[in-house]
Amino acid sequence: MAEVENLNSVPASEDTEYGFKRPEMYSTNIANSITSYGRHVFVLYKTPEAWLSHVEEEGLPQRFATLLKDRKSDLLVQTKLNVCEGGGSDGDVLIFPDMIRYKGVKDTDVEGFFEDVLVNGKPWSSGVQEEISGTFVFVCTHASRDKRCGVCGPVILERFKQEIGSRGLSDQITLKRCSHVGQHKYAGNLIIFCPDSAGKITGNWYGYVTPDDVPELLDQHIAKGEIIQRIWRGQMGLPGGEAEQVHEQKVIQNGNGVVKEESKGFTGGCCQGSNGLSCCQDETPKPEPIKKEGKKCTIWFQPLDKEEFYIGAAVVGAIATIAMAFTFFKRSR
Repeated sequence: MAEVENLNSVPASEDTEYGFKRPEMYSTNIANSITSYGRHVFVLYKTPEAWLSHVEEEGLPQRFATLLKDRKSDLLVQTKLNVCEGGGSDGDVLIFPDMIRYKGVKDTDVEGFFEDVLVNGKPWSSGVQEEISGTFVFVCTHASRDKRCGVCGPVILERFKQEIGSRGLSDQITLKRCSHVGQHKYAGNLIIFCPDSAGKITGNWYGYVTPDDVPELLDQHIAKGEIIQRIWRGQMGLPGGEAEQVHEQKVIQNGNGVVKEESKGFTGGCCQGSNGLSCCQDETPKPEPIKKEGKKCTIWFQPLDKEEFYIGAAVVGAIATIAMAFTFFKRSR
């Protein structure tokens, strides 16, 4: 038991500055704190202990990062890139929400891979596409980038391992350490890719996560597809380039731990509510037309085609000619 307690705690000397007791915890509403995107690529590369602060500036990750920057306009889907631990699988690439894995991508392969898979949306011509299944949890443990992630991430990871093992879910949930996902101040940060209640693969981001949140993430989010609003950062958009839009909201935490949302105005699109509920609408509701008092007047008008126009003109011309002839006849008498 002493070992478990140690796994789920941060040394007191670091907890108040870098850990779960630091003053910035829960100081900000983090809902919708990610940018809209529709695809997430993870490159398996070494281990977090060996990563540079900017791991995307070396080796295979650098090749991917450079192409993503240089060819951003060629991508039909807004794409994010992260690195996760490789171990014996360095060079493998995971793609979400496609749930695809490519094995053994080398530096010299990246350009062709990028063109085939990420630009043209086709299988890689030089490799075999492998389907993956289940749930994937990526926990930021990028200590060389920010110590808060280096302190909080490993503790959360260990709690996940413990809870996954006790539930017998080791064959259903893949747990990976990943590089910086943005906003170190929200550590612990993690991303969960799993089917929602409708079976669609979603990528939900969580921040301010502590070891105590792990059982709820497993039992509510992963098992039931229910969003845990108090630590939710946002959701990966729909495939095809159009990310789901979340309406502007204010999240209020009441004394019973229930989260309420107050919409400040609806602009269309979709949002992910609590308990997996959606407030999707097609468009902004239009105001009712203003009714004016007074006499009613009906005007009938139908555009004429070219032939009808010419016939009408001829008739008018004929009538005018007859009228002029009649007038001339009367004057001549």
